[in-house]
Amino acid sequence: MKRLKDWRFQFAFVYLSGIILNLIGVFLAIHFNLPVYLDTIGTVFVAVLGGYVPGIAVGFLTNLIGTLIDETEMFYGAVNIFLAVITAYFAEKGYYQKFYKTILTIAPTIFAITILAMIIEEFLSYTCYISFDSSYSGVKLWEHFMDKISIEFPDKSISVVFTFLALKFVPEETKILFTRIGKMQAPISSDIYDAIKKNGNSIWSLRTKLVFNTISLTIFTAVLVTMISYTIYHESEVRERTRIADGIISMVVNEMDPKRIDEFIAEGRRAKGYNEIESELYKIRSSNSDIKYLYVYKIMEDGCHVVFDLDTTDWQASPPGYVQPFDESFKPLLPDLFAGKPVPPQISHGTFGYLLTIYKPVYDSMGHCTCYAGIDFSMDEITENGRMFIARVITIFASAVIFIMAMALAFVENNIILPVNTMAYCAKNFAYDSEEEREDNIKRMKELDIKTHDEIENLYEAFLKTTADSMHYFENLKRVKIQVAVMDELAHKDPLTSLKNKVAYNERVAELDRTISEGTAAFAIVMIDINYLKRVNDTYGHEYGNEYLINAGRLAAKYFGVDNIYRIGGDEFAAILTGEDYERRDKAVNDIRAEIDRLATDTSLDSWKKVSAAVGVSIYQRDTDTKVEDVFKRADKDMYERKLAMKAQRTD
Repeated sequence: MKRLKDWRFQFAFVYLSGIILNLIGVFLAIHFNLPVYLDTIGTVFVAVLGGYVPGIAVGFLTNLIGTLIDETEMFYGAVNIFLAVITAYFAEKGYYQKFYKTILTIAPTIFAITILAMIIEEFLSYTCYISFDSSYSGVKLWEHFMDKISIEFPDKSISVVFTFLALKFVPEETKILFTRIGKMQAPISSDIYDAIKKNGNSIWSLRTKLVFNTISLTIFTAVLVTMISYTIYHESEVRERTRIADGIISMVVNEMDPKRIDEFIAEGRRAKGYNEIESELYKIRSSNSDIKYLYVYKIMEDGCHVVFDLDTTDWQASPPGYVQPFDESFKPLLPDLFAGKPVPPQISHGTFGYLLTIYKPVYDSMGHCTCYAGIDFSMDEITENGRMFIARVITIFASAVIFIMAMALAFVENNIILPVNTMAYCAKNFAYDSEEEREDNIKRMKELDIKTHDEIENLYEAFLKTTADSMHYFENLKRVKIQVAVMDELAHKDPLTSLKNKVAYNERVAELDRTISEGTAAFAIVMIDINYLKRVNDTYGHEYGNEYLINAGRLAAKYFGVDNIYRIGGDEFAAILTGEDYERRDKAVNDIRAEIDRLATDTSLDSWKKVSAAVGVSIYQRDTDTKVEDVFKRADKDMYERKLAMKAQRTD
């Protein structure tokens, strides 16, 4: 199968595949009249292949589509999402690699989703919004549980077994496609992933902050939307009741004869036509079951004088002329009522309960208010309906919130957390030890291939460029350092003998002068003055004279160490001895003098190989010496005395 390039098409392909599988299962169950749903085959299959987010999405979207056929499907979104989570967990732990392990997942899966389904059904049944045939209460909860198990066991077992068998026919490329859904960079090794995960578990990590903020905002949004929805619903219900009441109460007003109100109060049912009007009022009330009370009052200073009052099943009406005391909740309206003005609908908790009350004045031909027609709707019913509404919203939002959170967290993880942490890991573990390691690091960074098409990708490209530029700078700096080192070596090396020169000697003297001032000095200076250089040059030429000097330098280096020898003049060498060389100074001086004496008597050697030199030595004396020059002068004096004492004569 050709690998899909665009992640959006990958998402659509995976989700559509799972939803189609679910719908095919539903079609087969209905067509063959099977005692199962078969609406979760695609959810389980996609959860095993793609993990948590694709499984959750397929489960939620399937139920969303199902609401077009059956309204109750909306309430089971959380069940299918929970099924996807459990399945993805087992798949992540490797349970779907072996058949016997796959079978082991059936029991805990069915138990968990059955409990959740029961909770949802009992919750909805409690709200009286909808009745489920399998809903029980009290001691019958066990029967409810067994009823759900009897349906869920074969249904979910088929989904699990189908998924295991279907996986055998899924190409590896397709499996890789499913595991790569939503990933915005190339795969990384398990070692790197574990290291990133470990370093990212800090309580204040970016992942923690984003997850916390995402969850908080999602829950806050869900609560806010629920509250707003309830408020809109409640206000809508009140407006609808008010509209209905206004129409009904207008009918009541039409039945009233303003000129006979006082007569009806005084004579009651004895008055002509009273019973006929009362009968019409009963008919009006029976036209709407939501009406709780219907009455006509004349509002006077001493209270509400009953004109008409209708009996109810739980309340015996007051007789005509009875003075009903004012309810506390209506006292703020009394000035308008006394004046015969219209008053707005009132919601009150009073003697007669939680009511929505609408009053409408009845005017005579002169425009004087003779009485008020009143109608009461029970707010308890509106509140109960509101509770049902909230139950619906909570049940639906439970799955929607989980779906939104899963999608948001997956986006954050794949588009921000993983790319940033991977780049941080590569930068932190960048090796500078060798050119090969540096090139491997650059290659590893390029292989991340982060493609988020946003600021993270821009950061990644800038990261790559900065790293590559740093490496070029590092290589250039390395070459410059090598050149500087070569130049420094040339500046401190005698070109003829390749030993250290006078410049190096002066720097070493400055270092020793600092140790003298610090009181930590311990060193010796050996002066070596070459004999007969002019004779060799004059007799054999400067070429052999140079070789004579080279041989002298090698001889000094042999006994005093090549790092300790300096050519400080044309035929003068100096050795500065510290540490172990300082401790062995006497032996080294005696040995070189002995070797010089042996060379002088060796007739087999050419004259330019018979190195002759006077060697003088002096050590630093803490009590008297204040600088290296003091030691040098004593060594030079000792050398000069040796030179006079040698009395060596050469005839060649």
